[in-house]
Amino acid sequence: MRRLAEPQDLAAVHAIYMHADVIPYLGYDPMPMEEFAAMFAGLLASGSFYVYPVDGVIAGFYKVSRFAGRAAHVAQLGTLAVAPSFQGKGIAQSMLAEAMSAMKNEGVRRLELIVESDNLRGLAFYQGLGFETEGRLRQFYKRSDDADYIDDFIMAKFLY
Repeated sequence: MRRLAEPQDLAAVHAIYMHADVIPYLGYDPMPMEEFAAMFAGLLASGSFYVYPVDGVIAGFYKVSRFAGRAAHVAQLGTLAVAPSFQGKGIAQSMLAEAMSAMKNEGVRRLELIVESDNLRGLAFYQGLGFETEGRLRQFYKRSDDADYIDDFIMAKFLY
């Protein structure tokens, strides 16, 4: 069951975020705990960064950002990851089903996200949940160890 992240989650979130199988698809390059702590503080301050514990262990996390005004029915999903030791066990699907149910109950009609064009597993996962590709952000993403920029896809799903 999801819960808002807390300061004591720093080490667990850092370990997942910095894992070699996870970090290529999140927004920052590898960094030591000291640097990550500042970024984590920003996630906590957002009031919308959730962790998903399984048997007392943080199995994944994500952030939801709501838009304001005329777009108050729209939320953006980001910073989503599942610990490699929990991948392939339905955790991401359970985590997102719970998140989408809560968002729907809070009046979110449209949920959108951005996913890297080379994240084939992520693209297939989101498509399987009913997200549709709505656009391409050309040369949007560059990892420090990659020679070239890659495209990102904008995907969205209507919750009701």
